[in-house]
Amino acid sequence: MTTIPHWIDGARTTGVSTRTSPVFNPATGEAAKEVVLAEQSDVDLAVASSLKAAVSWSESSLSTRTRILFAYRQLLHSHRDELAAIITSEHGKVLSDAAGEVQRGLEVVEFACGIPQLLKGEHSEQVSRGVDAYSIRQPLGVVAGITPFNFPVMVPMWMFPIAIASGNTFVLKPSERDPSASVRLAELFSEAGLPDGVLNVLHGDAFAVNALLDHRDISAVSFVGSTPIAKHVYSRGTANGKRVQALGGAKNHMVVLPDADLDGAADAAVSAGYGSAGERCMAISVVVAVGDTGDELVEKIASRTRELTTLPGTDPDAQMGPLVTGVHRDKVKSYVDAGEQEGASLVVDGRGYAPEGHENGFWLAPTLFDHVTPEMSVYTDEIFGPVLSVVRVPTFEDAVELVNANQYGNGTAVYTGDGLAAREYQRRVHVGMVGINVPIPVPMAYYSFGGWKDSLFGDTHVHGAEGVKFYTRAKAITARWPRQHGVDLGFPTHG
Repeated sequence: MTTIPHWIDGARTTGVSTRTSPVFNPATGEAAKEVVLAEQSDVDLAVASSLKAAVSWSESSLSTRTRILFAYRQLLHSHRDELAAIITSEHGKVLSDAAGEVQRGLEVVEFACGIPQLLKGEHSEQVSRGVDAYSIRQPLGVVAGITPFNFPVMVPMWMFPIAIASGNTFVLKPSERDPSASVRLAELFSEAGLPDGVLNVLHGDAFAVNALLDHRDISAVSFVGSTPIAKHVYSRGTANGKRVQALGGAKNHMVVLPDADLDGAADAAVSAGYGSAGERCMAISVVVAVGDTGDELVEKIASRTRELTTLPGTDPDAQMGPLVTGVHRDKVKSYVDAGEQEGASLVVDGRGYAPEGHENGFWLAPTLFDHVTPEMSVYTDEIFGPVLSVVRVPTFEDAVELVNANQYGNGTAVYTGDGLAAREYQRRVHVGMVGINVPIPVPMAYYSFGGWKDSLFGDTHVHGAEGVKFYTRAKAITARWPRQHGVDLGFPTHG
């Protein structure tokens, strides 16, 4: 069985731990690989490597960093098919979806290539007679990222390219469910000229997470995952004096108004609800049918849902692949069971499906509920699977109230042809990312990604200018070059 190692100090290593965890091929259900799980000495080794590298890397010129980033960008572009194949083999998503993930990560590297412009400070001349004031941004030192299984390339690349470009060194703890892509990302960065220790990849479970949160030499932690773990990461990290951004769960609503193009809305709901088997923090999991749109909209969504092709991600005909593990598939299936028991109308049932020859894979076909109400578990909980729920409300006001009452505030969309209604929705909704006739409003790399309420702990989003702000700290400087000396015990004033 292939063992997936850590990447520490510019080399693959299995460390000292004897603990491992299986890595499955979701389409077959087979554990073809195993990944090492870090012990304390492995964590200490990775952090020590980053701490040593931080001294020289923080002193590197912006031109050096930019040159390495541009080389990395080219290597990622050349290896994008390889990276997509790695993602599909361990996550299960179809190859086209995996390729899209690589592309979105690549865009953050391209954004980070502009780090000289992004790190420019401000300067004010003659704030007082003979005195200038200016500000600069400096790196934090060693920072860490803890990332989820659903985007093993994109989410880490939301973090480490910007952190490293800003002069920090980075310890990445990817999900142990699909860890190979992170090691390959680190190898390619090394090929691009990144010095040893600037990016280390440390595999592990909850022990490694807590060890990073407690480590005195780590200055900041970025996290993406479920809300309960995000709360834990934020609480423990900040208690240890670290800067923390912790992105949590989601329950993303797509509001469909009576004037919307219902065919377009149905296409969007199916695409955003079932893409990547619903294992996206920005997946649409609730369609809010406003007014009398419900019957026609549900019929259109159902007909499209039944036509979807669910096969192994490597199959060229596949539109949706399996779920990441058997345990996760069973959890998602339990929500379908509960929704049926709680009285929702099961329009399309994806349970019991498996493509021929892959009966042991982690399968659950696209599933659609209608007449879901806010107290049902299929509505209240983040299912993170191919389960789409339709909630019916009478008016626009009821739709806004429903979305704002939800504990999550990650992403939302509104489908309408009415510009005034769209403007009112974007202004009043309590959600961090809003799409207008766009079902998955993931911002481009030069904007920032993050939600509100229980979807974000901390006040800084990832990537974009907010990412640069998170991975640096400001320093304000007031300078005078006097020609004469003298003691003055008075309070300094500007005049």
